[in-house]
Amino acid sequence: MTFELSPNLTWLFTEAGPSPAARVRAAASAGFRFVDTWALPSADQAADYVAALRETGVTIVVVTAPIGEAGDAAQLETNLSALADALPLARQIGARHLVVTGGTVLDGVDPREQRAALVAFLKRAADIVAGSGVGILLENLNSRVDHRGCFLDSTPETVAIVREVGRPEVAVLYDAYHSLVMGEEVRAVLADAVDHIKHVQVADVPGRHQPGTGRLDWAELLGDLEASGYSGPLGLEYQPTVESVASTQTLRRAMAER
Repeated sequence: MTFELSPNLTWLFTEAGPSPAARVRAAASAGFRFVDTWALPSADQAADYVAALRETGVTIVVVTAPIGEAGDAAQLETNLSALADALPLARQIGARHLVVTGGTVLDGVDPREQRAALVAFLKRAADIVAGSGVGILLENLNSRVDHRGCFLDSTPETVAIVREVGRPEVAVLYDAYHSLVMGEEVRAVLADAVDHIKHVQVADVPGRHQPGTGRLDWAELLGDLEASGYSGPLGLEYQPTVESVASTQTLRRAMAER
């Protein structure tokens, strides 16, 4: 199976310069129909950004929600207000999903209370985005290498939270890199979670660079994803050590050989 690839423009196509619109155009010129990104465009970038997306037909799969600690009950109203303020721009650029993480472990807060606050935030966030065409994706990070002190570092726990929220507007972003760094078995995770996964991101392990730089068996990973029934784009969320298009060669080869 050949998956569509969705390069993250925060790390890829930086050859085009700092402009988000220039990176969209560069990705489109290289044949990509989807992109991920971490940030919504600033006010002075928005018009050119939207123009680039319309000209190229590129779709933004995910962008990070501009909120604070999602599991901090004291920030609940502030976070919800920030999400509501960001939604019109997310819709303007045609983003499919806003990504939320669990934030950091809060000093002096019982983990059960922090989890409950995260659930409460997601339930009300679902109300805000309902009917907008923009979904919420909850992503767990790894706490061993890149995000020490993060609150949510387990895919099964992320799936459990999404199930508890119980809203179609809230789903899971499965980042295979974070999952593997935490020692999770991809096949087992996917078997339990695929009904809730709306996007998948990848990077090689270790190092978080492009496919072929680490020890990850890409044919096996692709097979696990295919067997699970996942058919959406693969988000390329890695720091390339070579030019952006060249960085995809190993992954493209693995897909072609399946």
